[in-house]
Amino acid sequence: MLQTNLKHVESRNDFKNLIENNENVMICCGRMGPMCLPVYDVMEQLEQGEDYKHVSFRDMEFDSHDAAVIRELPETKGFMSLPFTVYFKNGKLVRATSSIQSSEQVTSILDEAFKK
Repeated sequence: MLQTNLKHVESRNDFKNLIENNENVMICCGRMGPMCLPVYDVMEQLEQGEDYKHVSFRDMEFDSHDAAVIRELPETKGFMSLPFTVYFKNGKLVRATSSIQSSEQVTSILDEAFKK
């Protein structure tokens, strides 16, 4: 289990329920490594703020068997670095990125993908 303050996606069923029952979802699929930690930190800060209350922020352990739901998406299959970050709107994948991201990069994607 990842050691973050985010809610965790622990199974395929969790993943399915999350994207089916939430309009705007951001999932960071990674490890507790130097490229992933900054993204988790950004997500935790945004989750605590007021501007992105309409987004469900989650993490998922990259090496878990069930993380194949993210690792094997057509949009992520060619990714070469962690974390894999995916954004879902109304159950559909609207954006996928890999590698470290700054707060500005994440908020830019959130603003574009999840317009209020």
